[in-house]
Amino acid sequence: MSTSSASRPTPSKHRLALLMLLVIYPFVTGILYVLMPLTEGWPIWARTALLAPIMVLSIVYGIAPAIHRHFAWFILRQPRLLA
Repeated sequence: MSTSSASRPTPSKHRLALLMLLVIYPFVTGILYVLMPLTEGWPIWARTALLAPIMVLSIVYGIAPAIHRHFAWFILRQPRLLA
């Protein structure tokens, strides 16, 4: 193992999970408020088939990268550097 990889801080999965929950819960709730009236009368599997890709793509390409970019210091348990 090289010295550069040994000195790298280990990310906290608990902190990442907390941040993801704090952001994704209101996001999913908002999507449901929009989709429920538009899909009234649809079976639950059809609503889920519409909701799941919206959630997954938003999380993978938008929410998760933004959390990592803005809160890396918190996830890595380092002091926040103010620039």
